[in-house]
Amino acid sequence: QVQLVESGGGLVQPGGSLRLSCVASGLAFSSYVMSWYCQAPGKERELVASIDPTGGSTYYNNFVKGRSSISRDNAGNTMTLQIDALKPEDTAVYYCKATSFRGSTYWGRGTQVTVSS
Repeated sequence: QVQLVESGGGLVQPGGSLRLSCVASGLAFSSYVMSWYCQAPGKERELVASIDPTGGSTYYNNFVKGRSSISRDNAGNTMTLQIDALKPEDTAVYYCKATSFRGSTYWGRGTQVTVSS
């Protein structure tokens, strides 16, 4: 059974930082592209950042580019996302996603991030 479990969300003041983690089990983690998505109330889920199976290639959406960093530890089946300079508009539920080259896709249940003073 595949499980993706996110953690690290919470209430943060504007300008603060968060480090989100996703721990995977039940899959060959090092074979999957890993991604973070976010979904704000009333909006569609959108891609935040992704990282290839080796960790050698990353992608960032424009709204986090320059203030975020995605990484993975294949030995520990873990992916992390660091976001700095948080803004109120970063408030959303953040989801972890695993995608194989064959098209298999798995989602975590999400972790709430609230940026507010």
